[in-house]
Amino acid sequence: MTDYTLSRWQLDDLFASPQEALAALDDLDRQVAQLETWRDRLQADMPPATFRAFLEQMEAAIRLAERIYGYAHLRFSENTQDEEIQNLLGLMRQKMAQLENRLLFFDLWWKALPDEDAARLLAEAGDYRYYLEKMRLYRPHTLSEAEEKVINLKDVSGVMALITLYSAITNRYTFEIEVDGEVKELTRGELMVYVRHHDPDMRAAAYQALYRVYQADSNILGQIYQNRVRDWYNENVLLRKFSSPIAVRNLANHLPDQVVETLLETVQANAGVFRRFFRLKAQRLGMARLRRYDIYAPVARADKKYDFSQAVRMVLQAYRRFDPQLAALAERVLEEKHLDSEVRKGKSSGAFCSTITPDLTPWVLVNYQGRADDIATLAHELGHAIHSMLAAHHTAFTQHAILPLAETASTFGEMLLVDMLLEQETDPEVRRDLLFRQMDDNYATILRQAYFALFEKQAHDMVQQGASVGDLAAAYLENLRDQFGDAVALSDEFRWEWIAIPHIYHAPFYVYAYAFGQLLVLALYQQYQREGRAFVPRYLRLLAAGGSQPPMQILREAGVDVTQAAFWQGGFDLLSRWVEQLEEEAV
Repeated sequence: MTDYTLSRWQLDDLFASPQEALAALDDLDRQVAQLETWRDRLQADMPPATFRAFLEQMEAAIRLAERIYGYAHLRFSENTQDEEIQNLLGLMRQKMAQLENRLLFFDLWWKALPDEDAARLLAEAGDYRYYLEKMRLYRPHTLSEAEEKVINLKDVSGVMALITLYSAITNRYTFEIEVDGEVKELTRGELMVYVRHHDPDMRAAAYQALYRVYQADSNILGQIYQNRVRDWYNENVLLRKFSSPIAVRNLANHLPDQVVETLLETVQANAGVFRRFFRLKAQRLGMARLRRYDIYAPVARADKKYDFSQAVRMVLQAYRRFDPQLAALAERVLEEKHLDSEVRKGKSSGAFCSTITPDLTPWVLVNYQGRADDIATLAHELGHAIHSMLAAHHTAFTQHAILPLAETASTFGEMLLVDMLLEQETDPEVRRDLLFRQMDDNYATILRQAYFALFEKQAHDMVQQGASVGDLAAAYLENLRDQFGDAVALSDEFRWEWIAIPHIYHAPFYVYAYAFGQLLVLALYQQYQREGRAFVPRYLRLLAAGGSQPPMQILREAGVDVTQAAFWQGGFDLLSRWVEQLEEEAV
């Protein structure tokens, strides 16, 4: 039996050192210089084979650029306090902006091409087709070459520098909490263990420790957010003429605005499903009403820990039961030492999967601490890696699934794991905890994320109207009151939760993709339960499509119609049935 140990990832498949990555910039510069010679050779009547040759040459340069940038990003993630790597990442952002500017001539030429000429070249574009089609969707929002170059360059020392500053500030935070009479200094990941502690005082202390630190810097972090929002509005609404701030993300996701509005409206209308669950959870915990501190409280005194090797084997078993190919792909991440699982000071908190190029196994970062939800996180991130590897036959431009579909494999993998755990677990307390935790996770992925998006919509409008950091905090507290109703008691420090959410800084409106993906997976998982093995090939085809087709087309082929509120409601109907089952068990 293979023994798996906590470890730091290896990046030698990218570069052996920062110096080697820097040296590769010379080769990248030569490749881009060759591409620049095409500026006057791109013609509307050019042969499709010649056009394909240009695309292949451009893809080779992009792959090298992604390897260099990916190395800098992964090194930064493993130690955000490393000054040498901070400088390397800053340099790479500058170089990537320069690269984008040097290749901008193609972007502008392609968008300006008459439809008839574009259609002729698209017919012979092969796997590049959807990448090219999607690029032309941006025609109404594209500026002149000079303006586009200015934006690319100012972003490096402007908004991207602000986001890097936010990461550097918040990732150096440590939090003090008293545990068994001893004051401990913890990272955020270590502290979050205690928000799921069986002792309600420990849960409260953990949240208070968290927001005490964030609140101390609230003015700085809030100003960073305000300027992030202003930059987003100035570029995308004022200059690019998007109809709204969220419309920028919707086009990036290639989803109609109305589909996203229907999703958010349906989630908001179904907040009562989770309020009902919170009342049940309070009853189970022997409380009159849950406090916000208690949202993720375990319902049983089951402090079961899982060593890392056991966790990996469980995840692989869950994937293997569904399809052996998925387990083999997940195992590849570990075999190639592309997993960073340790908890370290200065390491990025949370978890992610990074796909650099189609030919390279993705890298996965987690902060494993032995809890059941750490196993779920491992299954989730390895699901992302599996998704990428199933789509590795596509080009660098079409491998990545569009954002709302990018959560499909990861969330589906979590559900496979939970179902297996429920089948195998003999301790009734652990089983009960797993059932409640499944609802906890659905809350965190659906209602919580959708309400983040609703707050973002409000905050982006408020900032344009001159709202202060305090105004935004007050609006966020009202957002929480609408979310929880009278089912959960709120304490004042949660008004600062928004400044502790990196996604709203890094990628505005990214968060609704989680709710989209979770409700989509609930629908797919119901299909799997009905159809059994017959479902597997269709699901694998969905993942293998990557980003090579429009998302609405991929979903139609999977038998899903996201334009209808009834589709989203179906996910809530399933969640409501789960709550009913828990209520019956509680009687």
